[in-house]
Amino acid sequence: MSYFTSVKDNPEINNIIMLFARIFAGISMIMLHGLPKLMLLLGDKEIQFFNFLGIGMKATLILAIIIELICSFLLIIGLFTRGAALVLASVMFIAAFVVHFSDPFSVRETSLLYFTIFALIFTFGPRYFSVDRMISSRRDSAW
Repeated sequence: MSYFTSVKDNPEINNIIMLFARIFAGISMIMLHGLPKLMLLLGDKEIQFFNFLGIGMKATLILAIIIELICSFLLIIGLFTRGAALVLASVMFIAAFVVHFSDPFSVRETSLLYFTIFALIFTFGPRYFSVDRMISSRRDSAW
């Protein structure tokens, strides 16, 4: 009971929760955003997508697919975690405040939730269960 009333962190719980957060956010980004966009690109329908920076709808769609698939995979395994989380948070910020700016909050909610999760992962890092930690501990050890 003291854990619930304490202001101290429990590193073991934090490590496990961050692992679950990275895996859940990465898999859901791939399954619910990256793969559907890939199907849109590979499909026969005309591409209707936000034209970010004037590079064209198809180029923007390809860029979004690459970011959402690769950065999400990196997030899941915990490799270049902070960089991947920053890129994904930026994409979600653009989705919430540029692409869906005039939409009601209920439409922007998903982008804002993803933005918050990726911002937290960027802030706190991958924690213990990650490739980043394995590389860091290997680099710090004396050969």
